[in-house]
Amino acid sequence: MSAGADDLTLIIGGVLGLLLLATLIGEALRMRGVASRQTLDIYITRVNSWWVMAVTLSVALLLGKVVTLMLFAFCSFAALREFMTLTHKTRADHWALVASFYVVLPVQYVLVWWGQEGLFTSFIPVYAFLLLPILSMMRGAGASFLARISETQWALMICVFCASHVPALLVIDLGEYSARSVLLIAFLVLVVQLGDLMVYFAGRRIGRHRVAPSISPKSWEGVACGAVFAALIGASVAWITPFGTAGAALMALISFLIGTGGALVLDAIKKDRGVTNWGHIIPGQGGIVDQLDSVFFAAPVFFYVTRFFWA
Repeated sequence: MSAGADDLTLIIGGVLGLLLLATLIGEALRMRGVASRQTLDIYITRVNSWWVMAVTLSVALLLGKVVTLMLFAFCSFAALREFMTLTHKTRADHWALVASFYVVLPVQYVLVWWGQEGLFTSFIPVYAFLLLPILSMMRGAGASFLARISETQWALMICVFCASHVPALLVIDLGEYSARSVLLIAFLVLVVQLGDLMVYFAGRRIGRHRVAPSISPKSWEGVACGAVFAALIGASVAWITPFGTAGAALMALISFLIGTGGALVLDAIKKDRGVTNWGHIIPGQGGIVDQLDSVFFAAPVFFYVTRFFWA
């Protein structure tokens, strides 16, 4: 087994160990009855969903590049479907929708698989964004043409372009570290998701001032605790990255802050559409977008900063 695989196995083991501890804590709280039933049910549901996500991602990372790409392509498809469900569409948008799901999405991931960085970084924001309005226009523009096209473009940007930059970390030329680049995916997901978790728990305990009162319960106190926690996690696992301790802490902090901002943006879209969750694919926890919104937003920034300073 390679050194990269050894390190990945160690990280996965640590995460699964934390999940096991969280499960045992939940069972202990249930037996002792020291927490409200509603709070306990939410906690246990979250832990169960984390088990599913952690095991799925771990298996994909261990099986290699192709399986990881397939996993994120599926996540993109499911997320795009969730996003499109909340948009306004007419019959004139049929071709644009078909092209989004069955041309743009697979082509984007094929370009990532081929390592065509010059193309997968521009394919959606340039070529797809120019093509889709033409397809809709050819079927008749109709009412709210600009709004409908913008919704489709925004959906592709978040659910496909941003999401594809997670597995794209596998194709960055990092010299001797390239054989261990799969660890960058583990690093990104770990610091962003654990930072989000700290925002939730710290916000419930000490949160007093909301970041966006009309949109989300996230508090400034919770975000501050999440930022510090993400930076500490990043520094503690710096050995799996090419960044060094200070660089890993800074990359974790940047990723967390961008991810948190992105999550609030998507919360604002849900608020505008009058829904609580993007979907229901994960029982009790919503859809793919609900679970990976922060990771999706953080991925391109993480990718390009890594590419610029360490490639």
